[in-house]
Amino acid sequence: MSTAQTSCHIGIGSNLGDARANVERAIERLKQLPQSTLSAQSSLFRTAPIDAGGDDYINAVVRVDTALPPEELLTALRAIEQDFGRERPYQNAPRTLDLDLLLCGRQTISSPSLTVPHPRMTQRAFVLIPLLQIDPLISIPGLGPAHTFVPNVAGQAIQKV
Repeated sequence: MSTAQTSCHIGIGSNLGDARANVERAIERLKQLPQSTLSAQSSLFRTAPIDAGGDDYINAVVRVDTALPPEELLTALRAIEQDFGRERPYQNAPRTLDLDLLLCGRQTISSPSLTVPHPRMTQRAFVLIPLLQIDPLISIPGLGPAHTFVPNVAGQAIQKV
């Protein structure tokens, strides 16, 4: 008997150290998540920090089909961040690795530790553009088609690496 899988989208970003290598290594780690299969990955993109200083980010989005409940998936993502030396000294601080759980199928989740859909995903080109690259027709639960938010982020510089 197989366990039901949910398609979850994860945003990946890094702007400390070798950011590109950090993102590429993180994708490899995501391929090793238990009860999960990495089913799609976007290109890598370079973006300027938003609401923060520091070097440019390297970003990507992946789709993982997983039997892990969302809270367990979040715990696994946090563990990977810690393995990469992630620190959280203040909001929007530069980071070696940031893994954000963007979407979990059609679920909406609001708990003290997790909000899905990610609350700022429609405001960030570094999320929308890679997300739409792998799932052009994706809809954000409670908000509608993701592509309708692209005009709102048109002023944010994003460049395919």
